Amino acid sequence: MTLTPFFETSLVVQLHILAALAALVLGPVALMRRRRDRLHRTLGYIWVTMMAATALSSFFIYTIRLIGPFSPIHALSVSTLVLLWVGIGHIRAGRITDHRRTMLSLYVFGMGIPGLFTLLPGRIMNAILFPATPTGGFATALAMTGLIALAWGLRRPDHIRLLLGRA
Repeated sequence: MTLTPFFETSLVVQLHILAALAALVLGPVALMRRRRDRLHRTLGYIWVTMMAATALSSFFIYTIRLIGPFSPIHALSVSTLVLLWVGIGHIRAGRITDHRRTMLSLYVFGMGIPGLFTLLPGRIMNAILFPATPTGGFATALAMTGLIALAWGLRRPDHIRLLLGRA
């Protein structure tokens, strides 16, 4: 691992990376708390702020230009901002299940999938994490993501029954 690519990139990309990493770390802590207490709310507010900062900062990053200065990832940024608003609306209206589903989906689809794309060879995060073996590093990250997804899906007995066709 080397931080040289991080320090050699623009300030907006550095902000984007730091906000995304903060959201990546805080997300599971806020999502996995059993009691919806003050810590959950505080971490949730910080997580929402970091997700919004990540999405907003992406509009100033034009590495891949497909539609003018934008790329399909910018559509994900717009949907992230909308879903953050929707998720906050759910909790304010007392719709806890909808809030949880929205925020969990945001974490998985707003952090996980784009996070994998940042690990593609030639991208900054790949250069930071896998400077010697970019392709092998991406393959390892992809495999680890698959294992985490499998463990997540199997963590409850009803998920196992569903996989076995007994649901």
